[in-house]
Amino acid sequence: MIPHAVVDSSVAIKWVVEEEGSDNARSVSHAMLEAPDLLLIECANILWKKVILADLNPREAGERWQLLLQAPVRFTSSPDLLETALRISLDLKHRVYDCVYLALALQLEVALITADSKLVTAVRRKKSLGIHVVALSDTRMIIGADTA
Repeated sequence: MIPHAVVDSSVAIKWVVEEEGSDNARSVSHAMLEAPDLLLIECANILWKKVILADLNPREAGERWQLLLQAPVRFTSSPDLLETALRISLDLKHRVYDCVYLALALQLEVALITADSKLVTAVRRKKSLGIHVVALSDTRMIIGADTA
């Protein structure tokens, strides 16, 4: 079971928009959750895109946004994480904005929970970074289910 973790926007959006993995995303609510404030910008952009694609109407997007603002997440200023995020990004050859979440996980010495399979793969290839990443689909790790 994960008592303290960083979550990214791929997890947070699933709290308010029903998608594959939403049940797993909601199961992390027992943990002490942290995220860079970038999460809010990314989630707002996802809601905008869902309106553009007609998956949500503007009223629904607004309601989902208000729910997201009530999520039990402690936010850290993204600019404070950028130097480390850039270093991680260059090492992984991965997008800086994803690495902001990794920088926070590294700083706090906790796992990052993400539904981004490319990010999971990139981090697991570079074990020398010392960052623990958990795929949202790995329910056993997230909720402490019996693996037997």
